[in-house]
Amino acid sequence: MSDRIYFDNSATTPLDPRVTKAMGPYLDGVFGNPSSLHWAGREAHEALAQARQQVADLFSAQPNEIIFTASGTESDNMALIGVIEGLGQRENHLITSAIEHPAILETCRYLEGQGVDVTYLPVDGDGLIDPNDLRQALRPTTRLVSIMAANNVVGTLQPITELSRITHEHGALFHTDAVQAVGKIPLNVQTQPIDLLSLSAHKLHGPKGVGALYVRSGVTLKPLVHGGGQERGLRSATENVAGLVGLGKAAEIAREEMSEEASYLVQLRDRLIDTITATLPNAYLIGHRYRRLPGHVSLGLAGQEGEAIKLLLSLDEAGIAISTGSACSANHGSEPSYILRAMGFDLIRARGSLRITLGRFNTAAEVDRFLNVLPHIAAELRPITSRQFVAA
Repeated sequence: MSDRIYFDNSATTPLDPRVTKAMGPYLDGVFGNPSSLHWAGREAHEALAQARQQVADLFSAQPNEIIFTASGTESDNMALIGVIEGLGQRENHLITSAIEHPAILETCRYLEGQGVDVTYLPVDGDGLIDPNDLRQALRPTTRLVSIMAANNVVGTLQPITELSRITHEHGALFHTDAVQAVGKIPLNVQTQPIDLLSLSAHKLHGPKGVGALYVRSGVTLKPLVHGGGQERGLRSATENVAGLVGLGKAAEIAREEMSEEASYLVQLRDRLIDTITATLPNAYLIGHRYRRLPGHVSLGLAGQEGEAIKLLLSLDEAGIAISTGSACSANHGSEPSYILRAMGFDLIRARGSLRITLGRFNTAAEVDRFLNVLPHIAAELRPITSRQFVAA
């Protein structure tokens, strides 16, 4: 269907045709193992070196600080477990937030099972962390603070520059899960005291199955995967050359076009927010109004939160793809969102958020069509109950 609309770019993004073109030769003619010493291996090795430089340039890192992985989830695991287990048997305290991606929260639970003490910082009604809460949570044994740059469900941007400075003043390391933020907002490890940063190619119009972890020079990690010593011994396995070439090209495009693209997406995003909240009197924005990802809209319909899945399916029938939350939680769609609960939403409203996320290839015409279709579908939902909800 040529008239289908994809508004779920926080779940994954379509491949940029320029990325597909860059990957092409490495799916066919350039087939060597990057660890081999002959000409075929050298071709593959050179491609990885270029991709590493392209990724590093995206946030002003050095290429030897980029470790290639298979996903953002693996990068998160490598950062947290690698740092903590690399410290040996010392008493260790880790700080994160209550609204992190499961890749962080489940890793923290694993570490708790290994005897690590973990503090989960609260957030306010917009999903923001109070830097003073971080200051108060820091202990002499705090080794690592991990706070996401942008939330996948509500789009709120955290003050990671301030949070990382507070962390460094204390003498601890700072990691950010920047999977949703990389390529969408400026990040600079020269001006922001970030020690570790996770990213994933498929969130910035690159291929699935490849990611990276930035590790500041001097930071010691214990490897999770042991074997042939690839990726400076931190991630042994033959590299996915074609996928990493795609990641490198996607990073290059994002660096060159980020400013213009963000401005474009903010215009479309704000038009969605303003029109929906004006057209549907019971619609309310979730997350901070302005401190949010350029193309991210999270909404609720007061009194109709229980109909969110029905609305999503009706939009799907009309050829429009949105989400009720993170694709990583699709198997738990009927459960209240732990992120919205942490933001103070009651059990009913925490089940009923809608996520509309725009990307590079979305158009104003698609926004127009969505804004025309949505009120008609919303009108078919069950009438608003006598309970009136306001945004928390």
